[in-house]
Amino acid sequence: MAGRTGDAELMADGSNGSSPIVVVRDVHKSFGDVHALAGVSLEIERGTVLGLLGPNGAGKTTLVRVLTTLLDPDEGSATVAGFDVRRERTRVRPLIGLAGQSAAVDDTLTGRENLEMVANLYHMGRATAAARAGELLARFDLLEAAERQARTYSGGMRRRLDLAASLVADPEVLFLDEPTTGLDPQARLELWTVIRELVATGTTVLLTTQYLEEADQLADEIVVIDHGRIIAQGTAADLKARSGGEHLTVRVSDLAALEQVRDVLEAEGDGPPTVDEATGTVSVAVSNGPARLAGVVRRLDEAEVAIADIGLRQPTLDEVFLSLTGHRAESEPADAPAGAV
Repeated sequence: MAGRTGDAELMADGSNGSSPIVVVRDVHKSFGDVHALAGVSLEIERGTVLGLLGPNGAGKTTLVRVLTTLLDPDEGSATVAGFDVRRERTRVRPLIGLAGQSAAVDDTLTGRENLEMVANLYHMGRATAAARAGELLARFDLLEAAERQARTYSGGMRRRLDLAASLVADPEVLFLDEPTTGLDPQARLELWTVIRELVATGTTVLLTTQYLEEADQLADEIVVIDHGRIIAQGTAADLKARSGGEHLTVRVSDLAALEQVRDVLEAEGDGPPTVDEATGTVSVAVSNGPARLAGVVRRLDEAEVAIADIGLRQPTLDEVFLSLTGHRAESEPADAPAGAV
């Protein structure tokens, strides 16, 4: 079967498994006047999850398409398991799996038929294809629906089937391009469990996401990309530390008091506060949190502002992104060509 080698064997690049399995060096890719990738460099260690975090149009999908041999870079180089993605794409493809933003399943086929069709594309024998399909259907809790057409599957089931299809050849590296987009919270949690199980068995994962909680939950290391450039890299804890340490958050009972709270936190905090009208909260980075907390409570009490909740907490990755880029992660660059990135 195409895919991974044993732990004791040499890897595809001739190493003993200690070198990074994905290496990207100064990759550029443009679509007309839009620089989708403007000099991206990164490495992914074997058996880890790299979270590629950024908004729509940041360049995440373009990088995935380069690494999965679907796009040639304009400049720079990239290798997977030691093979160049441009010059040795026929060596790369058996080693990788890809699950995109939309489930790539054939609605007219059953779940089992979808997986057997993918196995046939890898030139597996009929018996091997049937065995692999059955194994994956069981692994992704799809056995009861195996003989139903995919058109009858829920969104979460379709996404699990798509992920199963990407694993038919037992790839060494799995590329997940925003795999939980559009899923309900329960389906997202189920898919997170599957991803953790894959990594526990040795699969290397590049996960692109707009969901900051997702990167925080799954990634060993996070790369933040914005407008085709890497603007930060590190663990979730490293990135959170860059946003100024603790955050003081106040939730009000009356939304009319938000402006008063914002003024108080701007005076007491270490930067501009963020206001979330939907939840009635205001947050700001602070140093010496306990002392600042006491000062804020005193000033709000003097202003007769009713506080529903107040406290100190670690910053979210959304706040980290805002501090790094000046805009929230869900905002989309206006100059991104439709479908290009």
